Parts: sequence; structure tokens; C-alpha cells
Amino acid sequence: MNSPKDIGHDVPSSETRTSLSKRHFPGDPVYTGSADTSPALNSPDPTDTQRRPRPKSTIGNIAKRMSTVIEENLKPAKPLGPSRAKGVIQGIKAIICMSWLNLLLFCIPVAWALHFIWQNDTTSTQDTIIFVFSFLSIIPLAKLLAFATDELSCRVGQTLAGLLNATLGNAVELIVAIIALAKCELQVVQSSLVGSILSNLLLVLGMCFFAGGTRFSEQGFGVSATQLNSSLLTISVIAVLLPAAFHFAANNTDPTETKDILSVSHGAAIILLFIYGSYLVFQLFSHKDLYSDDNPENFKSTKYAPGKHFPINMHLRRRTTVAAEPKRDDLEMGSVSRSQTRTSNQANGTVLTSQDGHTASADESTAALQHPDPEQAAEEVEEVEEPMLTIPMTIGLLAVVTVIVAVTAEFLVSSIDGLTSTGNISKEFVSLVLLPIVGNAAEHVTAVTVSVKDKIDLSLGVAVGSSIQIALFVIPFIVTLGWIMGKPLSLLFDPYESIVLFLSVLIVNYTVADGRSNWLEGAVLMSLYVMLAVTFWYYPGDSLVSQC
Repeated sequence: MNSPKDIGHDVPSSETRTSLSKRHFPGDPVYTGSADTSPALNSPDPTDTQRRPRPKSTIGNIAKRMSTVIEENLKPAKPLGPSRAKGVIQGIKAIICMSWLNLLLFCIPVAWALHFIWQNDTTSTQDTIIFVFSFLSIIPLAKLLAFATDELSCRVGQTLAGLLNATLGNAVELIVAIIALAKCELQVVQSSLVGSILSNLLLVLGMCFFAGGTRFSEQGFGVSATQLNSSLLTISVIAVLLPAAFHFAANNTDPTETKDILSVSHGAAIILLFIYGSYLVFQLFSHKDLYSDDNPENFKSTKYAPGKHFPINMHLRRRTTVAAEPKRDDLEMGSVSRSQTRTSNQANGTVLTSQDGHTASADESTAALQHPDPEQAAEEVEEVEEPMLTIPMTIGLLAVVTVIVAVTAEFLVSSIDGLTSTGNISKEFVSLVLLPIVGNAAEHVTAVTVSVKDKIDLSLGVAVGSSIQIALFVIPFIVTLGWIMGKPLSLLFDPYESIVLFLSVLIVNYTVADGRSNWLEGAVLMSLYVMLAVTFWYYPGDSLVSQC
């Protein structure tokens, strides 16, 4: 066999091959480095994994993001001072002196005693007496729940505070609904929950708009968040109307209709609970900025022009100005009495802590004194909040009050039949008007108070947020609980109540669509609620729920 040299072919040497590899031809990319003929040309560099940053895990990023958002939600909106009540005795004293409504706490032992004395054989008169004392007992208990809620709310962010107010504010309605469900008072369950939504949307929201309108010509709030809330309310109303439409469209003589409506209600309840969970994630995590007062899309509130104040507000302003004069004189003379303020020196200067637990720097106090509106200046000075109770005392108060509310609500529900048996008052009026008012009494006060301070977003969070929570959580939760307990509770509500609920949501959606409010809109909402209350007084009721 001939070698390559013998047949005339020249085999290039290794140096020649290297030089050929360095030649560049037209169109070839220019490479300035030297050729590497080593066998490890395509092998990975063992040090590359050390130089390159490893991609972070998606789950880790989500967990880190959620942790950051939770910290932001738990961060107080205002700096907190030390709790005023250091011990148990001081905490109990603060609870007792919290409100004059605590005088009604004496009705609790009376209601309990009358129930156990007359529990074997009660007449309509005795049931009426038990109902009255139980009704009066719920009012201070609801106020104590609101007080404990405020103590927790001041320790968290604004968005979470609104959620806490809405959640714990609905504790009374939830307890009453569960007890009524256990006693198979299905009509009371449905009517009380519908009445609670109507009370929040019309009465509470109307009072907020009216009270804020006495001081501000217009109050602004976030349009995007409000439109989302309107959509959620509309979805909940559709879920209530669908079983009614199914009932009237289907054959009423079909024996399987009741079972089908229950199945539809159970499926809709699960979907509503999913929507509410998504709403919480949206509000607290992904889009929490929409529910903040610092949202740039929020319309700014406008005050009345000079000489054009609301008549009631003019009287209040005169009283506020007169009451503010002694404090201004004391501050200007530098002799703030100990009964009014408490001075403490800190590293950056002097801090004035008022008797109501709010603290401001001396420079801010001086600037507030020169403010033309003493009432607004006082609010601008309030920067640091001092909780009344410690966290263990607050949690203990919530637990004790919740147990007392549960027992008292059971006596209240048990006496409804005897109260309405005489025909002087209908069960619909009790469920749609009286029970929601007493359950929402604390929310009423909170929402109206903050609306006057131009915190209309918080008022909407309490009023509209409470309605959303009842529609998307409480009602489907009660339906699901009835499913578990074997109670035939469905979303087939009274036809008249369903229509009223739909019209109320429609009116509220139109009212808040522009992102502004005034006192006339509040008066319209309150007037509509009064008209509905008068109608419910005479409405005999047409419950379509199945009997247990």
C-alpha cells in the first residue's frame, strides 16, 4: 500500500494547519483571538458556575414578596406610643370608662336571668321583655367589639385596619346568623343578612357622606377601588338573583326543584368564597396601593368657600374655635398644664403628648396654632397614637365579648317568635331593620367619625367593605355551613328582598361612580333606607325557603 507521499499528496503539518485556521476570507467574521486546538475546547469551565449568579427560585421570590407585603400591612399607619394601661386594673378601668353605652351592660344579667326564669313556659309578653333587654345588651357589646378592633387597627396598616373593622364589625351578624341557623330560623338568617347589607350601603354610607359633607363641599376617594367594589357587589347580587330566576322559570310542581336549587346554591356559595379569597389577595398583596390614601388617583377633598359653609358646620366651627382659644393661649405662653398635655424631651427636641394619646413635635404645634382652621390644625398635630390597652388585654376583651354576644344573641333569637306572634310587629321588620341596626351600631359610629376627619376611604372600607364581606363571605359561609349541618338553607331569598337589594346596589354604584361625594348624596341614601324601613314594617313576607 502506497503512502500519501508516494502518490504526490502533501499532508500539511500541524503548524501549517494552525496558520491556515488564522486566515480570514471575505465575509468571515473577524476573530482576534488565537485558535485553540486543545481537546477541552467545548468542555465547560468548572469555575463558570461560581462566577455566574444562580437564578432565584420563583417560589422563593413569591414568598419573599409576600413576606414584604405582610410586613407593610402590619406596619402601623402612624407611630405608636406606649400603651396607657400598663396593668390589668388600668385596662379594666379603661374599658369601663370607654363609653357611656357601657351603662347598658347592666341589661345583660337581666336578660340572662329572665331567660332562665321563663324558659320553660313563656308568653308573648315575656318574650317581648326578653327581646328588649337582649336587644339593649347587644348595643354596648358591639361597642366593645369596635373598641377592641380599634385597638388592633392602630397597630397595623390602613388597608388591614379597614379589613379588621369590616371583619370584626360583622361578628355580631355572623353569630346571630349561626345561632338562627342552628335553631332552623332560616327566614331570620336570610333577612338579617340582607338587612345588614342594606344598612351598610344605605344608612351607614349615607350618614358618612352627609356628615363629611357638613364640613367639606366634596370629598374624593379612589375610583378604581370603588369600581371594583361595585363589581363585587353586583356579582353577589347576581348570585342571589339566579336561584330566584331559576325558581320562577322552572316548573313549580317539579318535586326535584328544591333539591336542584340547593345544589345551585351550594355551587354558587363555593364560587363566591373563592372570589372573596381572590379579593383579599388583591386588596392586601397585589394591588394594596389602590386602597391607600396616598394613591395619586384619589380625588382631593374641597372645603367650602368662605361664607358658604354648611349651616350645621358653621355652628360647629364657632364652637370649635371658642373651645380652641384657651389651648392656643396656653401654648403661646408656654405654660401647658399637666391636665391637658404632657411634655417629654427626646433627642430631636420637645414632644407634646396630648391627653387623648396623640403626640406632635413642638414645631408642628406652633405651625398648627397659626392655621386658620383650628379644628383642622388639631388633626394635623395628631401624629402619634397611644393604644389604650396592651395586646393581651385586647385579645382577651375580644374573646370575652364574643362569648357574651353569642349567649345573648341566642336568647335574642329565641324570643323573636314570641315577639312577632302578636302581629304588632313582623318578623321581616325585626330581621331586616332592628337586628342589622344593633349589629352595625359600632360600625356606624366609626365610619361617621372618620368621614368628618376627611378619611372617606376608611369610611368606604368600613361601609362598602362590610357589605362585600357579608355578600361574598358571610352568606356563602352560612349556606355552606347549613349544607354541612343538613339544613336546607339556599340562596333563594324572598323575591321582594332580592329586588330591593338589587336596586340598592344599583343606586350605590351610580352614587360612587364619579369618585366624589357630598351631603346631598348622603341624604338621598338615608332617605331611601327610611322608605325601605317603612315598607318592611307593612310587608308580610313571602319566604321561599324550605322548612327544616
